[in-house]
Amino acid sequence: PVAATLVRVDNAYEAIARLLSLYESMTQKRSGVHPLACVEADATLGDDVYVGPFAYIGSGVTIGAGTQIYAHCVIEQGARVGENCLFYPGVSVYHGCRIGNEVILHSGCVIGADGFGFAPAADGYEKIPQIGIVTVEDHVEIGANACVDRSTMGSTYVRRGVKLDNLVQIAHNVEVGAHTVMSAQVGVAGSTKVGEWSMLGGQVGVAGHLQLPDRLQAGAQSGIHSARTDGQPLMGTPAINAKTFARSSALFKRLPDLRDEVIALRRELNELKAALAERQ
Repeated sequence: PVAATLVRVDNAYEAIARLLSLYESMTQKRSGVHPLACVEADATLGDDVYVGPFAYIGSGVTIGAGTQIYAHCVIEQGARVGENCLFYPGVSVYHGCRIGNEVILHSGCVIGADGFGFAPAADGYEKIPQIGIVTVEDHVEIGANACVDRSTMGSTYVRRGVKLDNLVQIAHNVEVGAHTVMSAQVGVAGSTKVGEWSMLGGQVGVAGHLQLPDRLQAGAQSGIHSARTDGQPLMGTPAINAKTFARSSALFKRLPDLRDEVIALRRELNELKAALAERQ
């Protein structure tokens, strides 16, 4: 027999998350500025901040206590970073952006690149300067190579507790509601507001200028073109009620057989018509 200690908890998934977080917290944090880092003279670093080799901290940047900035990160002028953040190697935070407390940004993440704004002109496209910022609130985690674009004016918002997977694209002037989660390769077009506590599966595409409700659920590869939902999970392109999509998908698989059946029925019907015509 196996001799083991049984620990009963209400939520095993939550309990293991807390247990592993406790284990991870035992890892010694680094502090100090590496000799190969470049920190501008008027940047402000809080207590126990770490700046790794070849990282750049721009003019007027403020970084809160306990934040870890790993190698090759770039924090451009005027940006503000809160306390106890963790930026993995190669993160870029553009000028003026605001990062809250306890934010995790993974390698290759870009916060504050220009939004995709171009005005059609006679000889091509005229770039619309993107003079806004990005605001990332507390307890957000953003995956590797994800991008959150700066607004045309004002701010693009990633609200408190949001979790974005690798390769997610958040366009300019978007607001992602608190505690929303998005799987890899989700794309949200400009000026859309995603509600709180929403869940978007991998490769979901959301059109621009929508206001989506709280607690929206959309399955992988859904294409959301309308803000009108019935409160039920969505699937498909254009996205519809997931149960309706499942039934439609089942019928779609049968289309070749249904086509053959229709052809056979037409043939039989024509034969019956011909037989009746002969009797008359």
